[in-house]
Amino acid sequence: MRRTQASLDLLIALDALLEEGSVSAAARRLHLSEPAMSRTLGRIRRAMGDPVLVRSGRQMVPTPRALAVQGEVRALVEAARKVFTPQEEPDPATLERRFVILASDAMITALSVPLLTEVRAAAPGVRFHFIPEGHEDEPALRRGSADLVLTVIADPEPETRVEPLLADRAVGVVRPGHPLLDGPVTPERLAAAEHVIASRRGRGAGPVDELLAAMGLSRRVAGSVPTFGAMLLAVRESELVGLTAERLTRPMYEALGLVTFPLPFDLPEMTLSQAWHPRHDADPGHAWLRSQVRNVVGAAFPAMRRNAAPDDRKA
Repeated sequence: MRRTQASLDLLIALDALLEEGSVSAAARRLHLSEPAMSRTLGRIRRAMGDPVLVRSGRQMVPTPRALAVQGEVRALVEAARKVFTPQEEPDPATLERRFVILASDAMITALSVPLLTEVRAAAPGVRFHFIPEGHEDEPALRRGSADLVLTVIADPEPETRVEPLLADRAVGVVRPGHPLLDGPVTPERLAAAEHVIASRRGRGAGPVDELLAAMGLSRRVAGSVPTFGAMLLAVRESELVGLTAERLTRPMYEALGLVTFPLPFDLPEMTLSQAWHPRHDADPGHAWLRSQVRNVVGAAFPAMRRNAAPDDRKA
């Protein structure tokens, strides 16, 4: 590392010497004393095996070897400066990126259209690729197979950055004319109905069952499906009862003509977030992606927007 830094310092000094054609002028440019610059020139000469600059009257002129490498030296110094210069905020009109977004089906339904149309209209070089969430969402961020995760993030990996986006609550959902709607929906009547659960991990129980158990009740579960969309379709075609996110999935259940009802007990609020790996913290393109998701959520769900800052936990 020290050798690399020393080589870089010599390149920067050589660039200044060749451009200025003067030890004193190069010293002023690099904020060094003239003796220090002279010693650096000596090191450059030894490293290159060439005088580099020689006296010609009152001036110093470059040797043929120095002239031959001047363009390459300039390019290397500029490349090094670019590496160590903070990146600028990208211009959406010229941004060329491919973003893979792993998300729940409800989030894809709610956010994909504005991202694929409105956002892409301003950034035509950007491609959004949505993939469904599975069993290993957070490792996908570690592996780099996804750039962003959009879902309820209950137990993230220690290093994962998590930014809450919006809050929602669970409601019951049934087809129009369902017998459950004939009277008040009590815990007893809800438990007696047959349920279908939306669970990407195939779970057959959850917080609802814990609340019912505390009342001495248990519900009848016909089974589970991996997405809200599949659950809502099952509800439309049967006597099954489902639970869904009231606002996030509203476009889905309203399009299917389904009816929602409040639950007869309080469930914890669900928080949907965006998450990313810290390797993207300082990436201007990824920061732009996160801001676009934030803006789309704010426009689609203004009353639900979270104002929490990203979780900056370190591993």
